[in-house]
Amino acid sequence: MGLEIERKFLLKSDKWKSLGNRKFYQQGYLLIDKSKTIRVRTIENQAFLTIKGASSGISRREFEYEIPFEESKFMLDNLCEKPIIEKYRTKIEIDDVTWEVDEFIGDNTGLVIAEVELQNENQKINLPDWIGEEVSGNRQYNNSYLVKNPYKNWKDKF
Repeated sequence: MGLEIERKFLLKSDKWKSLGNRKFYQQGYLLIDKSKTIRVRTIENQAFLTIKGASSGISRREFEYEIPFEESKFMLDNLCEKPIIEKYRTKIEIDDVTWEVDEFIGDNTGLVIAEVELQNENQKINLPDWIGEEVSGNRQYNNSYLVKNPYKNWKDKF
């Protein structure tokens, strides 16, 4: 079974911008529930259906399947809750881990988050100097939360 173990951070500088490759992502949610989410995501010209279980600490069950791109576009346009999450993701390899920095656009413009997936919850990692406050346990930084509560509406932006 798939298991996602992930930590999330805000950023304190733009030093990361020259470190990796940037790709355009769109994702929409077919189901958003406390115990599970079902998401459709496109990355450039590929598409995926992802099912995630409830979080337990920084872990949760995750199952991801590639699907036909044209079908994903139909789902994003006609079946997913709006707004669709749009972002640019930059992947950066440092010390045998991959950092993913998401720059949100659209209704979430201005929000930038870094994520790192781990092998286990106790894995030690070195934080790059551009990493700021950890927000792993704060659900408002979950993409599924941003659908109903976009960053543009947050009263207390950090």
